[in-house]
Amino acid sequence: MLLGLSVETFTLLHVLISLAGIITGFIVARGMLASDRMPRWTAGFLAATVLTSLTGFPLPPFGIDPPRLIGVISLVLLVVAVLGYYGFRLHGAWRWIYAVTAVIALYLNVFVFIVQAFQKVFFLNALAPTQSELPFVIVQAVALIGFAALGFLAVRRFHPRASDASLVT
Repeated sequence: MLLGLSVETFTLLHVLISLAGIITGFIVARGMLASDRMPRWTAGFLAATVLTSLTGFPLPPFGIDPPRLIGVISLVLLVVAVLGYYGFRLHGAWRWIYAVTAVIALYLNVFVFIVQAFQKVFFLNALAPTQSELPFVIVQAVALIGFAALGFLAVRRFHPRASDASLVT
């Protein structure tokens, strides 16, 4: 039992929160490319992504492992993103710092999603049962290159108007 839920139910909740973080993250990233702050979507993305990391910690198996290390890294990035967006309202360098940390946090969610997909989806698992096979490496490489490009474009294009500062809630 985790927080009064069975492990299976808690895991499902974690997965749904993760998917919400990924979907809202792509919406927010699209907004960054259009120089749109998207305050409500951004709040949803940041909250879902923080909750994704937090709900991952109590899941078995316990101990220090790669998913928990990714969760810690993601939470550190998200603290910086939240500070940049809400605390410093994207002023000066905080604009690009927010863009970079938000995109990396989204990438980490997608990275874990890909890992989980290759572990849990039978036809993907058949292609890469140890996750060292070429199909897995190609998918992760494409994701990494795509997110590197997204991050670069977000830094270059995300220049919300100063008058939008009051929209950040």
